[in-house]
Amino acid sequence: MNQQVVHFFKGGPLVALVGNPNCGKTALFNRLTGSHQKVANYAGVTVERKEGKMLTSQGKPLRVLDLPGAYSLHPRSPDEAVTVNVLYGRAQGEKRPDLVVCVVDATHLRRNLRLVLAVKRLGIPCVVALNMVDLAEKQGLKIDLDGLSRELGLPVVKTVAIAGDGAQALRTLLDQQNLWKSGVESLVGEPTSLVHNPELDARGDHEAVKGILERLNLDGLMPQHTSDRIDRVVLHPVLGPALLAIILFLIFQAVFSWAKAPMDFIDATATQLGMWVGGWMPDGWFKSLLVDGVIAGVGGVFVFLPQILILFFFILILEESGYLPRAAFLLDRIMGGVGLSGRSFIPLLSSFACAIPGIMAARTINNPRDRLVTILIAPLMTCSARLPVYALLIGAFVPARTLWGGVELQGVVLFVLYLAGILSAMLVAWVLKQFTTRGQVRSLMMELPSYHWPRLWNVGLGLWQRVLIFLRRVGGIILGLTILLWFLASFPAPPVGATGAPIEYSMAGMLGKALAVVFHPIGFNWQISIALVPGLAAREVAVSSLGTVYALSSTAEDTAQALMPLISQGWSLATAFSLLAWYVFAPMCLSTLATIRRETGGWAMPMAAAGYLFILAYVASFITYHVSLALGL
Repeated sequence: MNQQVVHFFKGGPLVALVGNPNCGKTALFNRLTGSHQKVANYAGVTVERKEGKMLTSQGKPLRVLDLPGAYSLHPRSPDEAVTVNVLYGRAQGEKRPDLVVCVVDATHLRRNLRLVLAVKRLGIPCVVALNMVDLAEKQGLKIDLDGLSRELGLPVVKTVAIAGDGAQALRTLLDQQNLWKSGVESLVGEPTSLVHNPELDARGDHEAVKGILERLNLDGLMPQHTSDRIDRVVLHPVLGPALLAIILFLIFQAVFSWAKAPMDFIDATATQLGMWVGGWMPDGWFKSLLVDGVIAGVGGVFVFLPQILILFFFILILEESGYLPRAAFLLDRIMGGVGLSGRSFIPLLSSFACAIPGIMAARTINNPRDRLVTILIAPLMTCSARLPVYALLIGAFVPARTLWGGVELQGVVLFVLYLAGILSAMLVAWVLKQFTTRGQVRSLMMELPSYHWPRLWNVGLGLWQRVLIFLRRVGGIILGLTILLWFLASFPAPPVGATGAPIEYSMAGMLGKALAVVFHPIGFNWQISIALVPGLAAREVAVSSLGTVYALSSTAEDTAQALMPLISQGWSLATAFSLLAWYVFAPMCLSTLATIRRETGGWAMPMAAAGYLFILAYVASFITYHVSLALGL
């Protein structure tokens, strides 16, 4: 399709694509419009209405809406409500569709045809796109298109959305002018069907569909799906969770091991670029701004990309294959105990690498309340940015002692810190459950699609979209905030004859000394308080910040090694434990804060998240510090 022609389209008749989740509706939308919207293999991914432009076979321009998947016109979730509002003409800023294309999965006619009958009752001109006919034929389903059209009283065409010419029959059908006139007068005002009993409507449609399938000799044909045989293992009460645990273990290993080399490369490249730029520039504030602010800031954003790409590569593979909703189903009972559904599993899994992709992944959660709670607890997952701080403190204060079975004490402490993050996230979710789910019946409605071999094009497209989203939504804000922190840590310059570290005389240093009054009750000195200021940009910056405070002039790796004997001698064990407790709950970095603002559309939720995390961190550190003192530490 000629994209330049599409660019100049102005208005045109409005066509809405409607269908059950997983019927191939979004794939058909991509085929018709030539757009590059993501195609996923599980229900609920199309959480927003998408619009595109298409040309019919005779060149007629049409506007096309890809509406969220729905099972009925009695909405039970926000995404179904979007579809219903558009079809009834109640969507703000959007007219009622001129024609509806009901996309039907040919392999699941019994469920899909009920929605077709409900849409037909609205009186809008309607046609049926019988999708996935290739899969139906492989399963032995021979569908009489003319017979189905007579039974429904609607035009029916075959489509194969993933094939190059799979939408041609629909393009040709949409050129017929008589389709755009309905024999039933369109509803005006509040649709009368809204006052119908949903149960009666569903029962009537069920009986009607049953009769249609009986007359077409399709009611008794139930082919044995390969997916059903696979699910006997995947959803087994014992084998299923064990398989999920193995998959998650391999994903975690890949995220942390595979990402190390590219992250080191990006970090080294940014360092070399900074050294090269700084080498030919005279000393001064502009050099510091460019090297320490701009280059370091951009490098700090890009260094997260390998983890994000690796993690989302596996997520997209599991999503494309159809396994992801099975994992959510297996964990739904556990998640339900704290007021969430299994859909929150994927975003929280993503947050172990970095909270940013985890918060972004929460967009796939249909329930607004569950989406918001997942966003709020995602920063409690132990992201990789905490590891440098954990490694520094554990190495300095926890002896390298071997316990039973060759288990290292330092490794046990690290595991406990990870476990503390998980348990605290579940505890916060449980507390929110007590105030936000009263009277609600929690249930997970999720279709288990058939298994498919992942399509590399969809995986690559999904990865590319996530790169763009990450850079567009976070990169600009992070760069600006990093420059701001550079300014605070660089000005004013130290006075002549100053013997302390430059940061001690800066605005950041002054702020650190002021904060020391607040943090003294939890055992933090002014050096730690200063390190918390630039640590807002990224938690791992705290290590290099402490090095600066102690006037160390070595590389980042040497800084950690040199700091260990200094802090082990200068800090009490109670202070070290208090700082570890602080970083379990520490308020998120600025990039995470900015991402929450973007995802929630305002500053209310990021401020609430930062506030409750600060309170948790302070209380946990206070208790840890004073209990440690009481124990003589």
